[in-house]
Amino acid sequence: MLPIVYLPGAGGRSIFWRPVATRLADLGRACLLGWPGFGDEPPDPAIGSLDDLYSWMLPRLPAGRLHLVAQSMGGVLAARLALEQPGRVGRLVLAATSGGLDVRALGASDWRPDFLSRLPHLPRWFAEDRTDLSARLGAIRAPTLLLWSDADPVSPLAVGQHLQKVIPGARLQVFAGGTHTFAEDRAEEVAAAVRAHLGSHVE
Repeated sequence: MLPIVYLPGAGGRSIFWRPVATRLADLGRACLLGWPGFGDEPPDPAIGSLDDLYSWMLPRLPAGRLHLVAQSMGGVLAARLALEQPGRVGRLVLAATSGGLDVRALGASDWRPDFLSRLPHLPRWFAEDRTDLSARLGAIRAPTLLLWSDADPVSPLAVGQHLQKVIPGARLQVFAGGTHTFAEDRAEEVAAAVRAHLGSHVE
């Protein structure tokens, strides 16, 4: 069985995915990462951009092939790994992420001011990041499950619908009324969806 790597969003806490990972323990070893300077990991002065965070992440991943389950900001990193190291990614799950798109063009609210006022410890580069993977997303080859809410102003359903169009074979599952953190808040339902996606892949 392939290990399952869980990547959080800008909340940065490694425990974000734990309620889901616990329910999927029989599918493979779980690796839950947290982001330095965001959640419960101390800041790393070497990280000053999303590109730096990606470089920080790579040596902390399990060796060889793996499955990726990622939320929000973590989804941008997961999509990049699937693009740049396609042989390593068995299956991909993206939840409430931008996926490297300009989500404002798809109806997203400008959440950064409120987010930073509530969490003033977050690195400032995070608010300035504009990583753009839009021209490359069609090259993702990992079977992809998109998990979205229909009531999330940060990453509205239109973002998930667009990713479904541009990522070959991607499947979209919608959670009615969920918040941006529905993957943590509704772990039972989310785990069932992820199980159906990962459980069909045996290696």
